[in-house]
Amino acid sequence: MFKWPAAEQTPEERALTDISELLERLIAAGIPVNSEIFGAMSEVDPSIFTEHSLEGFWHDRPVPFMITETGSAKTISAPHMVVTLLHHLEISENQNVIIIGSKGGYIASLIDWIIGPGGTVSVIEPNEEVMRHTIECLEKIETNGVIRVLGPESMEDPEWNRDVSRVLITGAVREIPHYLDLLIVEGGFILGPFGGHLNQRLLKREWQGGDWMDTDLGGVVFGPVDIEDSDKNPFDPKLLAEHLEDIVEMMSGTIDPESEALVRLEGLIESLRGLPEGIPEIDEDSTEEEILEHPVIELLMSEMEWMGALWPVIGEMFSFDIANPGAPREEGGEMLGGHEDLVP
Repeated sequence: MFKWPAAEQTPEERALTDISELLERLIAAGIPVNSEIFGAMSEVDPSIFTEHSLEGFWHDRPVPFMITETGSAKTISAPHMVVTLLHHLEISENQNVIIIGSKGGYIASLIDWIIGPGGTVSVIEPNEEVMRHTIECLEKIETNGVIRVLGPESMEDPEWNRDVSRVLITGAVREIPHYLDLLIVEGGFILGPFGGHLNQRLLKREWQGGDWMDTDLGGVVFGPVDIEDSDKNPFDPKLLAEHLEDIVEMMSGTIDPESEALVRLEGLIESLRGLPEGIPEIDEDSTEEEILEHPVIELLMSEMEWMGALWPVIGEMFSFDIANPGAPREEGGEMLGGHEDLVP
C-alpha cells in the first residue's frame, strides 16, 4: 500500500498509513485477517466514531468512543479483538446481521462494508446516550447497505422475521437474550462473551435443529453490554453476590469443591442474596459510622477472618495482561486468548 512522506501527509493519509501498518503487524502476529476484513478496516476511518485520541488504537489497545454523563467510558475494542470477532462471525455479502451493543458504530460500519448493498445491520443499543452518539456518527458516513440503530424494545416487534444469520454481542452477557430465539435462521449463530462480570468465554452458539450448539473460542474479559451495569454501586448486595458467584465458578476447577472456603463462600453469597431490598447505598459522602453499620459491610467483616486466606488465590486468578499483538514490536505482547474492554 502506498505511503506518503510524513511531512506531506494529511491527517486522513496518516490514519491510512497507521491502519495499514497495524494490520501488517496483526498478520505477522498470526491474527486472522482475510481480504474482506483488511479492506473494511483500511476503508473505515475509526476517528469518525470518537473524538478521543486514537494513539492507543494504533498500538492495538481499546480506546474510548465516549464518556457518559455519569463518567463511565465506553470503548471501541482493541483492533486485534475487532479482527478476531469479524473473523469468527464469518460474514459474507447480503447477510442480515444484528449487533447488540453499538461500540459507537465502528463495528457496524465495518460489517456494512463487508456485507455490501444487499445487507442489513441492526444495532441494538440499550443506553440512550450511547444510542444518540452512535446515530450521530453513522450519519457522517455513506453506507453500502442499511444500518439502523434501535433500542431493545424494538426486538419485541412481531414484524421481525426469522431471517437473521449472524448476531454479534459486544459486551458480557450471562445468557442469550430471549428475543433472539425467534430470529435466528437454521445454521445461523450468535457470537459473544458469555459469563459473569469478571470473565467470560467467547462462544459461537449455532442454531441447529431447534437447539443451540456451542463452540468455545477461549477466555475473554469484556465490560457489560449496558453501561448502566457499570454504574451500579459495588456494595449492592445482589451485584456483590454475582461477583462472588463468578469467583466460585472460577475456583471450582482449582480447589476441592467440598473445601471449607468454597462452602463458606457459597454461604456468604446466600446471605447477600437474603438481604432486604432498599438498603442505602455507600458512596463518597457516607460517614464512617454509616459505612461500618451498613449491612453489607457488617456481613463482610463477620467473614473476614476466613476470607483472608482466599485473597492470594483470587489475586492470582485475576492477574492477567491485556493482549496487544498488533502493537509495535518493542511493546507488543503475546496473544494470550484474553481481552479487556476497559471499564472504569
